[in-house]
Amino acid sequence: MKTKLSALTGNDNYFEDFTVGDVYRHVRGKTVEPLENVLFTNLVMNTAAGHFDEHVMQTHPAGRRVVYGGVTIGLVIGLATQDTGENAIRELGLTGIRLTKSVFHGDTLYALSEVIEKRDADRDDAGEVLFRHYGINQNDEQVFQGDRRVLIKKRVPWAQR
Repeated sequence: MKTKLSALTGNDNYFEDFTVGDVYRHVRGKTVEPLENVLFTNLVMNTAAGHFDEHVMQTHPAGRRVVYGGVTIGLVIGLATQDTGENAIRELGLTGIRLTKSVFHGDTLYALSEVIEKRDADRDDAGEVLFRHYGINQNDEQVFQGDRRVLIKKRVPWAQR
C-alpha cells in the first residue's frame, strides 16, 4: 500500500490557510532539561561558562546556569513548526532575533506565532509566509521574539500527491 505524500502532513497549514494577522498559540510546551542546554552548548563550541559551569554561576547575579540562546530559539521554533512549517518546502530566513529574558533549566517554554506577511513566490506551487514567533515561559513572560520566512506548499498541486 502506497501512502499519499499529502497524508504525512496536516491539511490546514498550506499557504492558502494562513491569513495576515492570524495568531496561533501552539498546543505543546517544553520543559528545558539541563542535558539539552549543555549538549547543544558544547556541540556548537560555545565556551561561555554561564551555560555549563554551575559553580561559577553561583556567584553571578543570575545565581545559576543560563540556557544558551540557541537552545531557546530552537525550542520555540520547534514548538511552532507543527502549525507553521509542516508543509514547508524550505526555510528562507530568520531575522529580528531578540532574547528578551533569561531561560533556566526547568523553565517550560510555549510558542505563539503571528502571520505578518504573505506573498507569492517565484514558483507556482508555493508561497512565502513571514511569521513572528514569540517564546513565553511558564510565568507568561516573553523570552524570545523572532521573524521567520518560510516557503510553504500551495494546496494545489501538493494536496493531490
